[in-house]
Amino acid sequence: MTSLEFETEEMRPVKAWCTKDEVHVTLADGRTISAPLWWYPFLSGLDLQGLNDIELMYEGVWWTEVDEGISVKSMFLGVKAPGAKAPEKAA
Repeated sequence: MTSLEFETEEMRPVKAWCTKDEVHVTLADGRTISAPLWWYPFLSGLDLQGLNDIELMYEGVWWTEVDEGISVKSMFLGVKAPGAKAPEKAA
């Protein structure tokens, strides 16, 4: 097994869930990573039940209701989906 294969296996998602503000993914090595929901505008129309109807893939997670997904690597690298716009902060 090469180190790249080892890293990929360790970064495999084993659990994923959403809160009203964030996407959370637990990896095979025990780490949990999170990203703000606003990074993924394709999820904006889903209610909490839809947000948590998630399928685990080998390298990421998938929402069948919107036929979209994100990779663990993109979460680590901070890559936002096209059209992502930070919410305006209240004064």
